Amino acid sequence: MAATRTRYTTVAIFLHWLIAAAIIFQVIIGWRMGDGPKGSPTTFALFQLHKSIGFTILLLSLARLAWRLVNPAPLAPAGQPKWERLAAKAVHVGFYVIMIGLPLTGWILVSTSRVVVPTLWWGVIPWPHLPGLPELAAAPKHAWHEVGEIGHGVLVKLTYLLLVLHLGAVAKHQVLDKDEVFPNMAPGAKPGLKEPRLWLAVAGFAAVVAAGYLFTPTIKVAKPADPAPPAEAAAPVAPAAPAPTEQAAPVPDTAKPETAAAAPVPALKDPVAWTVQKGASLAFSATWSGNPIEGRFTRWTADILFSPEALDRSKLTVAVDMASAATGDAQRDESLPSGDFFDTAEHPKAIFTASKFRKTAEGKYVADGTLDLRGVKKPLSLPFSLKIDGDTATARGVTTLDRTTFGVGQGEWASTDEIAAKVKVSFSLTAKRK
Repeated sequence: MAATRTRYTTVAIFLHWLIAAAIIFQVIIGWRMGDGPKGSPTTFALFQLHKSIGFTILLLSLARLAWRLVNPAPLAPAGQPKWERLAAKAVHVGFYVIMIGLPLTGWILVSTSRVVVPTLWWGVIPWPHLPGLPELAAAPKHAWHEVGEIGHGVLVKLTYLLLVLHLGAVAKHQVLDKDEVFPNMAPGAKPGLKEPRLWLAVAGFAAVVAAGYLFTPTIKVAKPADPAPPAEAAAPVAPAAPAPTEQAAPVPDTAKPETAAAAPVPALKDPVAWTVQKGASLAFSATWSGNPIEGRFTRWTADILFSPEALDRSKLTVAVDMASAATGDAQRDESLPSGDFFDTAEHPKAIFTASKFRKTAEGKYVADGTLDLRGVKKPLSLPFSLKIDGDTATARGVTTLDRTTFGVGQGEWASTDEIAAKVKVSFSLTAKRK
């Protein structure tokens, strides 16, 4: 078949140009990843795009190789020197090595990364890690990572060399030798510089390079997993019609016995147990390369024993399931439980306990306590506003903590150049008396 074929098959030609464009685009994306701020949302998005393109190249290259095995290439031009035929064969083999080897070594890197970030192929289809690698012990996992990193780097440099050799050879055959090499992949093309298909290929190359530099992937400015505000907790905080509440009447307790029927004051002179109602929110926000990242914890409990009349005997314990952190980006959320961030395998919960409360203004309080996060205990004060209306209490508060003092962010993530040290934590809830 190859002896009579004057060009590659249509399928081979289509795959050739598609893979070529993908490789050029991938090279540019790789440069941008290396030049961009490490850990920034843009670099993160480029990294995800790089993975999707890489695995696409792998699938297309395997398809191209399978097609090549049953559809041999056309014969070399008549009279072509033996060294050129050997060189052409070596370059073609080299391209298969990089087209398959680069994605495989990248796959090793992704599968052995300290922060195991899941891969969604084109943001939709889950792409698995290489079996067995993520579960390895630290030492062999690091060794595999080194293999992947070195191999990937070598193959990238080989890609540059092969591109120069391949493009130079095409120019030689088209302009100097004026043979049928270029027409093999551009049916109908004629030798020489005046061939429109040649300039179309050059324009396509330039367009792919420009697209690689100009294309900006979608950056997800993460929103909480459930962005709807908790109406039950939020609405009552706003000024409402006057009601007999503990905070409403600025007179001594002995001067308001008549209000007991409307809002049983005597019961509040002892700490009261409260049950948090559905719709409560525990949120956090940070700054990543200057961009706000917002999230929330979807699983947490609060044991509240509180009364404005018995601050000295009030108590609060909040337990947060750290694996429930949701920022609106599934791939980022998968990395947060890792040892570099929350380390939920060793420290599944963060616990805030407070047994000291201060009144700072009418309806304003501060809970002074201790936060146990990632095995590190530090003092933390939580200012909050409170309104009690009969058997219903609404509260909201916000505080700021330094993630680095708790070890949230290890290794390269410990730096505050990209991810700021300060993290704002806020809550909003409605509670009922038990």
